[in-house]
Amino acid sequence: MRKIFISPSILSADFARLEQECKSLEKCGADWIHCDVMDGNFVPNITFGMPVIKSIRRCVVLPLDVHLMVDKPERYIRQFAEAGANIITIHAEATDNVAETLKAIRSCGKKAGISVKPNTPVEVLEQYRGLFDLVLIMSVEPGFGGQSYIESSATKISRAKQLFPDVLVEVDGGINAQTAPLVIDAGVDVIVAGSAIMGAPDRSTVIKNLRGTK
Repeated sequence: MRKIFISPSILSADFARLEQECKSLEKCGADWIHCDVMDGNFVPNITFGMPVIKSIRRCVVLPLDVHLMVDKPERYIRQFAEAGANIITIHAEATDNVAETLKAIRSCGKKAGISVKPNTPVEVLEQYRGLFDLVLIMSVEPGFGGQSYIESSATKISRAKQLFPDVLVEVDGGINAQTAPLVIDAGVDVIVAGSAIMGAPDRSTVIKNLRGTK
């Protein structure tokens, strides 16, 4: 049985207790911690930046899965790498310099990820083949937590696995006990979940259930 990685999104965390929240995820069996960075431009909301990533890095040893929902992410790659990100994912729609930005991430010794919005076909990523380690399929419109899963996402995940069999495929948006089996069946490797984990009284059980284990 293949390993399904769980990357809880701290977008739904209690930021007044962020250290405790991140340590709780580590103890409850999370594999990564997903950090959604939003600039209020590429997406409507604003979240946090390098100082928060640096603070989380001091609290936990888990890999930090940093998702940059920002315009022209090439401006910030080195800063996020130095702050402690292990995986840095950019959006194909966010820059005219996708290849150069992916190369910059790897040059910092980090894993490079590339993401597409729900309406962007995954085939657009073929031109960047060999430059990324992870494909992030957005199963909701980026920018807000708590949205409902878009049903066509499973087909997109399957297509990504077909096109890029040697990279991890991650999914983010509306993943819970009901939708997790759909994306696992489609071949996903990494599940991002926010409210489904952060709002649960027993996070360990939710993480196990999302993985398909008991």
